[in-house]
Amino acid sequence: MQPAKSERFRAHRTAHFTESVIREMTRLALKHGAVNLAQGFPDFPAPQELKEAAARAVAEDFNQYAITWGAKPLRDAIAAKYKRHYGLELDPEREVTVVCGSTEGMIASLLATTNPEDEVVMFEPFYENYGPDADLCSARRRYVTLHAPDWSFDPDELRAAFSPRTKAIIVNSPHNPTGNVFSRQELEVIAGLCQEFDALCLTDEIYEHIVYDGAPHIPMATLPGMRERTVLVNSMSKTYSVTGWRVGWVLAPPEIATSVRKVHDFLTVGAAAPLQQAGVTALSMPDSYYADLAAHYQERREMICGFLRQAGIRYHLPRGAYYVIADTESFGFPDDILLSRHLIEKIGVAAVPGSSFFSRKELGAGFIRFCFCKKYETLKEAGRLLLGAF
Repeated sequence: MQPAKSERFRAHRTAHFTESVIREMTRLALKHGAVNLAQGFPDFPAPQELKEAAARAVAEDFNQYAITWGAKPLRDAIAAKYKRHYGLELDPEREVTVVCGSTEGMIASLLATTNPEDEVVMFEPFYENYGPDADLCSARRRYVTLHAPDWSFDPDELRAAFSPRTKAIIVNSPHNPTGNVFSRQELEVIAGLCQEFDALCLTDEIYEHIVYDGAPHIPMATLPGMRERTVLVNSMSKTYSVTGWRVGWVLAPPEIATSVRKVHDFLTVGAAAPLQQAGVTALSMPDSYYADLAAHYQERREMICGFLRQAGIRYHLPRGAYYVIADTESFGFPDDILLSRHLIEKIGVAAVPGSSFFSRKELGAGFIRFCFCKKYETLKEAGRLLLGAF
């Protein structure tokens, strides 16, 4: 018997995949004892009432499968929240699907709506999962640049990316990694092209409540003509500081939701039942919770940006999410990979190289991303290390 050849058993559509650069930076931070400003998870506790709700759900024996597309109390709570915050009417029985985090929500939505060779438009820089998501569907990526320093797009460049083969565009606002919050005018440009080319808009709105300086979050589904062609992906992870719970949702018109539910069923069956019960508590938080969340993150933004400014490091002030992009040349490094490793191994601070957010590494070589969803003490320690080195 001949030994197996590894190439024979490697799927072509995944052969180019690499380890997540973000998760790699976390692994290296742990190895070298560095302050982790790379991966976007809080190092402070989740709200006490959520932890108590999760423990209570386990104790009350919500430990078996929930309905595949989500426990009814959570779907009802999701619908109620969108009605309260955005005036968006949703049918929890036909339009709300609970999934295992927004990561599964996005790939399930793409698998449910795209065919091989369909084109998916995405803004660049982009969250690193979107490209592989399209590849897993055998769809073709089409990139549109978000131009620094304000990370806006050129409407003509966006139009040029659309064609009769365009099935969908992915819109992430507030945006990871840039912190841009798309304006109503920008969303209207996107909406107009979706309607003109009969395309879907898949929106990643996971940072919806983390906005600054009065920047409003506007769900694409609330724009005229977009309710029936928007697939909204969101999660509890960022808003409620429970990134490890992996409970998210997809909101879509009934005919699309039906397809998403079938894909979700065969991907994961369902999200964790006790955490879905706890999610009802989360989605019922008063409006003051969201105001406090944004205010506390704005304080953290000012802190990290203050340290960068004192160190003479150029950065791009975010209007949303909890990341800040800095220019690598400010550190005296022309390359983001070399700088990232230097920061971890020599300075003791972990960040993410900008090239991980671009289709070609050279496009992101001038950037590095820090996250500031950390305790004030953590940010102060990172600032001390940066100020001592630069």
